[in-house]
Amino acid sequence: MKRKILVVDDEWNMRNLIKIYLSKENFQVDEATDGNESIQMAQQTFYDLMVLDIMLPDIDGWEVCSTIRKTKQIPILMLTARNDIKDRVHGLNLGADDYLIKPFAPEELVARVNALLRRHNVEKEETNETIMYFGDLSIDGESREVKVNETPVELTPKEFDILYSVASQSKRVFTREILLDKIWHSNEFRDLRAIDTHVKNIREKLRKVGLSYNPIKTVWGVGYKFNTIEDQT
Repeated sequence: MKRKILVVDDEWNMRNLIKIYLSKENFQVDEATDGNESIQMAQQTFYDLMVLDIMLPDIDGWEVCSTIRKTKQIPILMLTARNDIKDRVHGLNLGADDYLIKPFAPEELVARVNALLRRHNVEKEETNETIMYFGDLSIDGESREVKVNETPVELTPKEFDILYSVASQSKRVFTREILLDKIWHSNEFRDLRAIDTHVKNIREKLRKVGLSYNPIKTVWGVGYKFNTIEDQT
């Protein structure tokens, strides 16, 4: 079965170029010309990956990414004409998986798409089938579900990966560099500050649904470790 990719860009020439190269790799490519259309298509159809331009005529790619992340864990490769670190960090914090700056070589886009899909598949294969329980908190490595008192918590893919990594090795202290190497692909834009933002988001989301303790402890000057219930006493 062909893997399906949704390409979101308001420029026909760009969509067509991407479609030509991805079709050569035996992908099925659907196209959306604006943000609202892409959200509707992503909600109605399963896609293996989304190629998402930031500059769209209605809502921007950041808002699309943020909306998609509320319900979908699909890998997202964002396209931007701006080589601005703040923009890239903002997109990554919203849940984007990788960035590509226009203009780009079509071969590089294909390589990044394949790399994201490989990593996504490996993550699904390597997840532990055992559900980890920490009091009211449960983390399911197979389904990638996090719950507090059976209430689901919507985490972005990277937020889940960070929480799962520290929880599965609860005695280990993870530096920011280790988390970047473990979770970010070598082709992805990396920024140590993104780790701090993701950890902050994890804490806030779990707190909002009623978790009674901070699940990720800051080890000052080093990094982060999982904060087990035993650590609270």
